[in-house]
Amino acid sequence: MKTETLAKYKKWADKLLYSCISKLPERELKKDRAMLFDNILSLMHHVYAMDTVWKSHLNGIQHNLQSRNPDVEISFQDLRNKQYEINDWYENYFSNLALEKHTESISFNFIGGGFGNMTRAEIMHHTVNHSTYHRGHIEGVLYQLSIEPPTTDLPVFLRLLSHG
Repeated sequence: MKTETLAKYKKWADKLLYSCISKLPERELKKDRAMLFDNILSLMHHVYAMDTVWKSHLNGIQHNLQSRNPDVEISFQDLRNKQYEINDWYENYFSNLALEKHTESISFNFIGGGFGNMTRAEIMHHTVNHSTYHRGHIEGVLYQLSIEPPTTDLPVFLRLLSHG
């Protein structure tokens, strides 16, 4: 699958989830729950923070994050705007990246320590898998709140893409 298609998929799926979540009061987003990173907003912030880390690796610059879940207060609206902005960046980046650059290896250090090396395409695949994984956590919480989460499956996106 083309990397730019994956970037478009992530953008689409994130918009659906953010649209659904936007109907909840902010106190529900910040409410402590038995989930990763303690609440919906913190988990969503983690996804954005890691997207920022991988963007930095792709650009060959430092990200300056010391934790996978930055201890920074952020409103839902600000986070949504930042997530939409970085999703646009990924889509534009991979849509305009020369094909031979997709398989170029990027070396980096993990936040938790250790050295890593991935191709640009592998980084995009990881960002998609990472956000899909955490969307599943959030969707589980939405079901507990009796809220029907959006369908964000890749085959649904591909069907929509192929039918214009």
